[in-house]
Amino acid sequence: MHAMRHLLSRRLAGLILVAPLALAGPARACCASPDLAERVAAARKAGQGPQPAEGALPLFDGKSLAGWWGAETEDPRAYLALPVEQLAAKKARSMADIQQHWRVEAGELVNDGNGLYLTTQELYSDFELWLEYKTVALADSGVYLRGCPQVQIWDTTEAGGKWNIGADKGSGGLWNNSPGAAGKDPLVKADKPFGEWNALRVRMIGERVSVWLNDALVVDAARMENYYDRKLALPRAGPIQLQTHGGEIRWRKVWLREIPASEANALLAADARDYEPVFDGKSFEGWRGADGWEIVDGALRCRKGSGGTIFTQREYGDFSARFEFLLPPGGNNGVAIRYPGSGDAAYAGMCECQVIDSEDPRYAKLDARQFHGSAYGMVAAQRGYLRAPGEWNFEQITVRGSTIQVELNGTRILDADLATVKDALYPLEQFAGRLRTSGHFGFAGHDDPVAFRAVKIRRL
Repeated sequence: MHAMRHLLSRRLAGLILVAPLALAGPARACCASPDLAERVAAARKAGQGPQPAEGALPLFDGKSLAGWWGAETEDPRAYLALPVEQLAAKKARSMADIQQHWRVEAGELVNDGNGLYLTTQELYSDFELWLEYKTVALADSGVYLRGCPQVQIWDTTEAGGKWNIGADKGSGGLWNNSPGAAGKDPLVKADKPFGEWNALRVRMIGERVSVWLNDALVVDAARMENYYDRKLALPRAGPIQLQTHGGEIRWRKVWLREIPASEANALLAADARDYEPVFDGKSFEGWRGADGWEIVDGALRCRKGSGGTIFTQREYGDFSARFEFLLPPGGNNGVAIRYPGSGDAAYAGMCECQVIDSEDPRYAKLDARQFHGSAYGMVAAQRGYLRAPGEWNFEQITVRGSTIQVELNGTRILDADLATVKDALYPLEQFAGRLRTSGHFGFAGHDDPVAFRAVKIRRL
């Protein structure tokens, strides 16, 4: 991208009104009320302790159903889109069913195997969840994450009658994932016998879920699919649900800690096998086209009012790239994929993958193919997963052949094959480089001080 080219040249062309595909807005903070210490102390006194980690809060107080309502297997996007009054009425109606099938007994949540699922009033985005459960023969249960099924809990004996659908492999898997998908079956069988308490720990960042059952890792950062529409990403935020059908189940010691952005980024970047740093945080060594860019606090940053495409000296064919980026309000930039070293990355390269503060009001009428994560002008990414301006985001871009996947903050927002694109924002021949098989990796500055750091690439 030429250094002085600005939004008006192509970023505001072909405008249409686009609504976000994801749940708008962050989760409501469960950690903002002044009585946190009292809540923790009261839960511990009611037999729900100890607190599993600093910052964890009890979802069950050990005495009542306060903070819960009832829902079934239903898309949370639908009921969360209801007007406030209608949602409140739906929750109120559910309580008759909850009171019929759920009770609190000796510091335990008890369900009779029927009825609606206990559902948190609060919504959660990235979190760590701890709970204990105890069930009986023939029971079938699970934990819904952000209102989506599920971490599976069931009778794992042959007599339970469900070995044909995976019960023989144990509990803890993401059973509603597609056959063969990572996470569907647990890595090991770790269930305890009937009558004993099982300890479940779940960590969720974006769509990436890890599960420990009785201290054994049974799901390792697997992507959880959206059961309600597998073409869509999971909602950005949603409730925790305790599902049950088929037999009594008891729950206790239900705690949750929300994971801040900095910790989420570190966890997403933790498995860095075969990823090589391509930016040393202090110089432009290994890069070309640095005019219009600066290094600030260990990050590459486009100079305000300047820019141009900065790119690696090395070329890449198939690869996976990871980096963090920070957007100022309304910030606009891009990732140059298989860039030839000259020309406009969006057209001369395989594509320019958008980096833009899509939720800023000034961009409300952009074409969907111009929002963050999109293969510019060709394929639209799903919206609603950016963090607020001024917060660092984590992104992973994977390119194989003519395909490109974009994962933002742990959620896959783009999965496209550019060889199959038929309808583009401009005549398709204008995107002349979309079938390139190799090229440089870089960032396409568009006048705004967008910053990038921790840039790593793995050849595939």
